[in-house]
Amino acid sequence: MTKTMTLPEDCTTMLDVRAGVDATDRELMELLDRRFGYMRAAARIKQDRDSVRDEARKAAVIANARADAEARGLPAGRLAEMWDLLVETSIAYEFEEWDRLRDRA
Repeated sequence: MTKTMTLPEDCTTMLDVRAGVDATDRELMELLDRRFGYMRAAARIKQDRDSVRDEARKAAVIANARADAEARGLPAGRLAEMWDLLVETSIAYEFEEWDRLRDRA
């Protein structure tokens, strides 16, 4: 039998909190899997390897994440740092996929 996740405001025990964190981590991994799927699509669509890295787009994505975090009352600076790492990891993955698709690995 699967227990449903308790929302943060309804948690009454640390067991509830930990179960919620674990469930949220699984959801985050599913979202990351989808995000990296978009990196695979970009690698397939982009014809020029030099177009994989787009500093203006990177800056916009990080700025959007920072603004969203600020609006939610979350630690915007630290989350922007996390987003920078996420975007850099995504770019590296897209380069790997671009090369793989064109047998340049």
